[in-house]
Amino acid sequence: MDESSYSNLATSHLLGSVPAVVSEENKASYEVPEANMQIFPPNNGGGGGSGRGYQTLGAPTEGFEQQSPNNWKGVFSISSYTQYFNVDTDVVINRLMSSFYPASGDFFSKIDANPDLYGLIWITTTLVFMLSSFGNCATYLMQKHNDSTASWSFDVGYVNVAACGIYGYAIVVPMAFYFLLQYLGANASLIRFWCMWGYSLSVFILTAFLLLIPVEILRWIIILIAGTVSACFVALNLKSYIVGNDLTLMVVAAFLLQMALAIFIKVWFFP
Repeated sequence: MDESSYSNLATSHLLGSVPAVVSEENKASYEVPEANMQIFPPNNGGGGGSGRGYQTLGAPTEGFEQQSPNNWKGVFSISSYTQYFNVDTDVVINRLMSSFYPASGDFFSKIDANPDLYGLIWITTTLVFMLSSFGNCATYLMQKHNDSTASWSFDVGYVNVAACGIYGYAIVVPMAFYFLLQYLGANASLIRFWCMWGYSLSVFILTAFLLLIPVEILRWIIILIAGTVSACFVALNLKSYIVGNDLTLMVVAAFLLQMALAIFIKVWFFP
């Protein structure tokens, strides 16, 4: 047999044979796939096809996504409103002091970068308890001033009236002005309106102390001054906010509503 025929046989599988040298150019390129760890989520839905199977480790789960306040899910999410409580004591005090000096009319420029709802909730809640408690004290003092032998009892109904009146006014009135301005084509912000109207009620907290004086004419003077300060604060700031639009009637309406609130406080809680 010809020796050349043996040289053509594949000998790499034989014992003791030396494998042929393969050049680097003939090697097939092979890339190692990138590692992608996967986790198996807990089976919250039981058996069946309710599970979502494997998912990538870096993929966010639906339960921890923060809802945007611009959609309906965000409206009912507490995390959507945390930004409106991101204020410190100095900022709140500065805004409270601004409500006692209404002539400047620059309240919206102060809260433009960071409007808050802390003042709205804190001021209205404080005012509710102040009116209900001091209103009862005022009726007691007036009753004892007129007839020292007359009996007196605490009127719990003051709490219900104060809560409905103050909370309702602080929430509904700004909403009404917001939707009306939107309907008229003017730019408006509901959060800023709530913030401004909330701080406008701070003057009535101090007024509740002064209305304990058992002198009727002095009480009327105090409440009219407080109502004028609060009404001017709302009207002047609202006027500066809607500058460029001929909406004087709305400014006058806001002024009259604040005065009506002041008279309501005097007539109902400090008769």
